[in-house]
Amino acid sequence: MGDSTVKEPIAYEKIPTRIFADPKEASKSVAQEIADLIRRKQKEGKNCILGLATGSSPKTVYAELVRMHREEGLSFKNVISFNLDEYYPMEPDAIQSYWRFMREQLFDLVDIPKENYFIPLGTLPQQSIAEFCAGYEAKIDALGGLDFQLLGIGGNGHIGFNEPGSLINSKTRLMMLDHSTRAAATGDFGGDLTKVPKKAITMGVSKILQAKRVVLLAWGERKAEVIARAVEGTVTEQNPASYLQTHSNALFVVDPAAASELKRIKTPWLVEDVVWDNQMIKKAVCSLALELGKPILKLTNKDYNDNGLSELLAGYGQAYDINIDVFNNLQHSITGWPGGKPNADDTNRPERALPERKRVIIFSPHPDDDIISMGGTFQRLVDQGHEVHVAYQTSGNIAVSDDEALRFIDFVVDYNRNFGINNEKAEKIFEDAKLSIKNKKGSEVDSEAVRHVKGIIRRGEAKATCRFVGIPTAHAHFLNMPFYETGKVQKAPLGKEDIAVIKNLIEEVKPHQIYAAGDLADPHGTHKVCLDAIFEAIDQIKHKNFMKDCWLWLYRGAWAEWEIHEIEMAVPMSPDQVMQKRLGIFKHQSQKDGVVFQGTDAREFWQRAEDRNRATAGLYNKLGLAEYEAMEAFVRWKF
Repeated sequence: MGDSTVKEPIAYEKIPTRIFADPKEASKSVAQEIADLIRRKQKEGKNCILGLATGSSPKTVYAELVRMHREEGLSFKNVISFNLDEYYPMEPDAIQSYWRFMREQLFDLVDIPKENYFIPLGTLPQQSIAEFCAGYEAKIDALGGLDFQLLGIGGNGHIGFNEPGSLINSKTRLMMLDHSTRAAATGDFGGDLTKVPKKAITMGVSKILQAKRVVLLAWGERKAEVIARAVEGTVTEQNPASYLQTHSNALFVVDPAAASELKRIKTPWLVEDVVWDNQMIKKAVCSLALELGKPILKLTNKDYNDNGLSELLAGYGQAYDINIDVFNNLQHSITGWPGGKPNADDTNRPERALPERKRVIIFSPHPDDDIISMGGTFQRLVDQGHEVHVAYQTSGNIAVSDDEALRFIDFVVDYNRNFGINNEKAEKIFEDAKLSIKNKKGSEVDSEAVRHVKGIIRRGEAKATCRFVGIPTAHAHFLNMPFYETGKVQKAPLGKEDIAVIKNLIEEVKPHQIYAAGDLADPHGTHKVCLDAIFEAIDQIKHKNFMKDCWLWLYRGAWAEWEIHEIEMAVPMSPDQVMQKRLGIFKHQSQKDGVVFQGTDAREFWQRAEDRNRATAGLYNKLGLAEYEAMEAFVRWKF
């Protein structure tokens, strides 16, 4: 693979790991390796035996292979493939079936013969599964084994569906799925955990390890911890991906977010020479203080020397001087004036004092991210007299339950009947919606009417939040970015129309501040696409005069927070302000008491937000700064 965007492996890593700038570049490199293997086998007159994976991670690899087939003549006629797994039970034409996934993502788009690809069958009688699994492995063996195995990784370390506890010599078999695996898959099943199968047929660990080459893909922060344990930890059945340490030709391919817990990223001074700029010093000192459980101002020369920071100490001379600089940096990041403090010296403050009254746009990917992620700051900006606009980038309609939609349609019918309003059309919509929802299978798309109702519900909740915080509803902008409006979990690619609606709003408001969701936990998710649209829109208009006075602040979502050394503005909240934010979140009733896309975290959104905000305040306090009830954190993006 190419080396232009990668860092070479570090000694701490027991599995070679390459970090690419983004999943797209990484996928191109992996696809090129597969294509080179296919072509080499063609020249030798041999078949190329591939082990393939499903899920979000390999999609970009398959897309690149399809492009190479169409534009470069890459043929798959000599390819024989074996997929890792399939849900059980599962019909092959079901939306969630891996048979359907592979046909739609790869097989139907290239020239591989239909008799050359094999996927476990989710329709087998249970008494026939053992025989099928033995035959599956026998087919692979008869072909000389897998030349190349492509893998993803689950949040609990599973490869294929080999869940924690799977032994290194495990065979292809029927597997009970871990709760965390099923919870992570709810998005493919309409957000309903009860619809996610409890079992799957999976290729065993032993067959995966017999492949001549294994490449594992991982994107996003949610994979960071499990990647670090697999690459740097001990080999254990509790993290099946760690078994790849025993493979002589395995490679992990990751993006920066998935690599963030590796030592060479988290504590680079322990593994290589680093440039001791202000950011690196802040990172090292905060890390040292938290690891030792000491406030920054109590760190000693011995603490530095004993923990791999002697080079930093040598450059400064005394721990005292380093401690003071980092402490002051952290202190200056704390502000109760996110729009800038009037009549104050701008030196060492996160925001400038002038103009005293700023125009602000808060971009919210879904209709509740504004209040969940930065509700305290939102309220503070309004209370301090700034002109605040909120731009809800998507309708969020797929995250509303069917019962909630029916309840609202039923309300309209009763409302019309009570006030003598012509009810014929409303009653028809209600009956059609009931029928549509009753007959809907799996995560099939809602009818257009049901989608509109769900969008109206979320729009109304967003308006209620704006009224609660104190901005006019005219300052609530519902952008309904086209990429989102597929009715499916799978969205369309970001397009020119999406970027245009962002750019038009920025040009209309001419803001001094923009707030945007910088939550990159899921690189394929809505937050990332919405952020990409903002970046592209800004790039197109950054030359305009009003943009020279505009600052972009990034907040995080409900799942993760900025690392303490990254935070450039921390807005503290009192207990009363935390409660006020909670009440604002409660305006989003469709997202309470049973969220459609709950994920693996059982907490409700308000609980996640409060825990995260308290944890941020707790970190500042552990480092020796004032103790606050909670804090919202931001990083400035300089364009």
